[in-house]
Amino acid sequence: MGRVRPKFIKKTARELLEKYPQAFTKDFEHNKRMVALLTNITSKRVRNRVAGYIVHLLRVKEELAELERRKRHAE
Repeated sequence: MGRVRPKFIKKTARELLEKYPQAFTKDFEHNKRMVALLTNITSKRVRNRVAGYIVHLLRVKEELAELERRKRHAE
């Protein structure tokens, strides 16, 4: 099992995705640089955890969209 992410990591990631949706991709390295540019997070560990959670959110969003497409196509 993995670790539970703290609320401030989740909140920061969601706020960044809401404010700058086009700035992030499913590439962790790219997101890491964007988090550093768009925030004042000084901790490398926190920056990486926020970037990783953004990747997770984007993958989940893509999977849900794919499920919806399959569901509509099956009907």
